[in-house]
Amino acid sequence: MNVLLIIVIVANVLVSIKGFKDLHFFNRYKFQILNINKGEKYRMFTSGFLHADWLHLILNMYALYLFGKFVMMEGGNFNFMIIYFGSLLAGSLYTLYVHKNEPYYSAVGASGAVMGIIYASILYYPEMTLYIFPLPIPIKGYIFGILYLLFSIYGMKKQLGNIGHAAHLGGAVAGYGLTLLLSPYLWDENTLVITLSSLPILILFILEKTGKI
Repeated sequence: MNVLLIIVIVANVLVSIKGFKDLHFFNRYKFQILNINKGEKYRMFTSGFLHADWLHLILNMYALYLFGKFVMMEGGNFNFMIIYFGSLLAGSLYTLYVHKNEPYYSAVGASGAVMGIIYASILYYPEMTLYIFPLPIPIKGYIFGILYLLFSIYGMKKQLGNIGHAAHLGGAVAGYGLTLLLSPYLWDENTLVITLSSLPILILFILEKTGKI
């Protein structure tokens, strides 16, 4: 496994453990609309290294481990870092926009960054197959990406569960855009997959413009 990927995972683990043990530290660096609007913009970045609990941390880091190596193999370390941190920031910015009228809305987790990496890996390797529990059959990676984004749009609209759907969406959109910006040759190699993968983003844009989300 790439050393840089290990460093990112270890950083998430160490900061999260600190947050588990120190509530003041956790509250100081988590994402919270009120404090961000007061000028504490760093929370949009630091919150991406905190997690709510061990399960939240393990799931995110496992996904990062699985998909991050594909991005590094095809795009290299530079592309990985740009996509990871760009998606983290995009997830925070979109969350800030969606919940701008909820001053006490708060969130933590690397989900936005990880979703950006997942989407990037799908664009780099569109023929990858994934097994999604409890389905007993594999599905194509790009189909998973499309379905997950559509679910996130639905989840954000219906406010389903204690999940940062806006962060997932912002991260995935950034992962999609940054990957194509950094690796424009993908347009020629995977035109159909790229076009299909853009459909949830188009749906999101239309819903935003029509005020339905």
